[in-house]
Amino acid sequence: MSKNKKLIPELRFPEFEKNETWAERKLSDVLFEHKEKSTGKEEVYSVSVHKGVVNQIEHLGRVFAASNTSNYKKVLPGDIIYTKSPTGDFPFGIIKQSKVSTPVIVSPLYGVFRPETNDIGIILDAYFEYPERTINYLSSIIQKGAKNTINIHNDTFLSKSLILPVDKKEQQKIASCISSLEEMITAHSQKLDLLKSHKKGLMQNLFPQEGEKVPRYRFKEFENDGEWKKKPVKQLFSIFQGYAFASNDNVTSGTRWIKIADVGIQEMKNDTQSFLPMEFKEKYKKFLVKKGDYVLALTRPILNMKLKIARIDEAFNDSLLNQRVGKIVTSNDSSFVYYLLQTTKMIENINKNIAGNEPPNLSFQQIEDIEVFLPSKMIEQQKIASCLSALDELITSQTEQIEQLKQHKKGLMQGLFPKMND
Repeated sequence: MSKNKKLIPELRFPEFEKNETWAERKLSDVLFEHKEKSTGKEEVYSVSVHKGVVNQIEHLGRVFAASNTSNYKKVLPGDIIYTKSPTGDFPFGIIKQSKVSTPVIVSPLYGVFRPETNDIGIILDAYFEYPERTINYLSSIIQKGAKNTINIHNDTFLSKSLILPVDKKEQQKIASCISSLEEMITAHSQKLDLLKSHKKGLMQNLFPQEGEKVPRYRFKEFENDGEWKKKPVKQLFSIFQGYAFASNDNVTSGTRWIKIADVGIQEMKNDTQSFLPMEFKEKYKKFLVKKGDYVLALTRPILNMKLKIARIDEAFNDSLLNQRVGKIVTSNDSSFVYYLLQTTKMIENINKNIAGNEPPNLSFQQIEDIEVFLPSKMIEQQKIASCLSALDELITSQTEQIEQLKQHKKGLMQGLFPKMND
């Protein structure tokens, strides 16, 4: 392959196919450190892998900036930020463009750079969105300190080259394509947020709140059916707590073992599915999950106080439960119980029972003794569950659409840039 061929991406807009090839350019040729500082009027922002440049309060719940921010770096709209701190799949830090419409400030530890054009900024943001490209660029110039900090001068960060389009019109076309796709993903994400918010509002109103015996929203055909009845949860379902396997049980070999991290996943991949030997099925029969069971984490929901619970499908069938995971076997309408467990009131009651516990684990007795209000007619339970289930299907469908768009964008990015190994 000739050198010129190496400098042409796999996908190229037709009108540029006969134009000059792309060129190797140092980042220092397209990014410039303007070194502007805070004026005291800008809001403090952070940089997130998934949210990009985002307000600290929105992202973290509060401001973590120093009391004196005069040394903080100003970020202008369109600037590129390099965080210089390891996070998740990005061991050498992340690189993002600010999509915020006003100047903001960020930590003085970050590198902040002005792109040659906003189009180049969009292209670089898309290029560094994926871990393999960021790692490939940074790995040879990074030095880690004693506390896993990243020691890299801004000039060093700008010293390596990337293969970039030369033609300004081609840059603009690529940037426009990327921006259109990102706008579509953002629009679908906002729709997903609205659906989740709508579901949260329905959950609050389709079940009685504190001090109430009927819900605020009730289907018309049940308005004259009187108050809901108080019952202990144990009359609705029973919980089987997972087993504390001994080391010589060797359950990790040839056996699916459901852990806390698995709870909340709607579907598990079958590529590593293995079958339980018959002796395991018999020995731990009580702790095997069957189709139709629900699984929940018997541990305190510390971060956002949400109870993690998952419907069980064929992929989980005949799996063993880890001791900190339990399954629910319901004697009532199982879908109604599923939503009842997710209500704010139910979660608050669970958290009251485990307040101060160390380690913060739940026992099934703590949950089964909680009292709840239920409609007297099974058909009303089914109507509520059906309403929320339909909304969940919309949420699932919307989530899948977003994932498909992200995969499409990833494939497009792979074709719009020359291969890294070239």
